[in-house]
Amino acid sequence: MADVTFRDFAGAIMKGDVEAAGAVLQQLLGLDVSAARAAADHFQAQSTSGGPAFMGKAMGLRTAVTSGSDAEIGALLHDCFGLTDARLATAVATLTRKPG
Repeated sequence: MADVTFRDFAGAIMKGDVEAAGAVLQQLLGLDVSAARAAADHFQAQSTSGGPAFMGKAMGLRTAVTSGSDAEIGALLHDCFGLTDARLATAVATLTRKPG
């Protein structure tokens, strides 16, 4: 399967295809199927209720991944995707893994 990006995730969310969005998150965040689907559901609900302020926060994830701390990345993943505990740790580790 080709590499996916958060742009692919956003496209699936904008189409209302939470299943496809979850499949993208599986790869991007290293989550299992159920965790990725729950994260996509959480994101969709937050984007609907939070409007532009939420989307600004979600877009801040790119900056956090490139120049922020693990704590900053974790806070955004928690807020945007509802991740906690081991799932949050897995997602942070997956996003911050440097290609070798």
